[in-house]
Amino acid sequence: MTSFSPGFRGRARPLADRLPPGQYPTEAFPVLSTGPTPHVPTAAWDLTVTTEHGETRRWTWDGMMELPQQDTVQDLHCVTRWSRFDTRWRGVPLDVFLEDLETAAEHVVVESHGGYTTNLPLADLLGGRAWIAHTYDGHPLAPEHGGPARLLVPHLYLWKSAKWVRALRLTTTNEPGFWESVGYHDYGDPWREQRTWGD
Repeated sequence: MTSFSPGFRGRARPLADRLPPGQYPTEAFPVLSTGPTPHVPTAAWDLTVTTEHGETRRWTWDGMMELPQQDTVQDLHCVTRWSRFDTRWRGVPLDVFLEDLETAAEHVVVESHGGYTTNLPLADLLGGRAWIAHTYDGHPLAPEHGGPARLLVPHLYLWKSAKWVRALRLTTTNEPGFWESVGYHDYGDPWREQRTWGD
């Protein structure tokens, strides 16, 4: 199994410079969900990526674990205003799943077990900015935090990092997801406080 880790990035920024406006730091990792917590065994888990043309790629759990893995340390920012610094994850960069896809899509709809969806620009999943994460702080990701695997897009508010991920559907038009359809911001940049439609 191939493995790689990010290189040294220089001196860490002061914590105050890492806290977006309107946020407060916490050591807790609150659990917020729209419904019951799905419990998906790894033997039954898979991930599909489907283009706008209907081309589909699929990975089982074992297949995903054979892909290049990456350890990453990220700050998380929830739209409910808490932030947690230096969270430690392991997973597969989205670049690996999306490599060499023939697509003109600019958007992605992420689908989760339990029916949750969220939408993102495709560009925000590329360039080492997003992962399918399966390990948190050295342990398998717990179901309440999205295990066995979740999307991790730490530069956006945490609702964009869909728990219990099962599919990515590439689209040529933007399709709002669950929270976006009821008033949350379409993009969700914490540094611009994009919490709701009017922000």
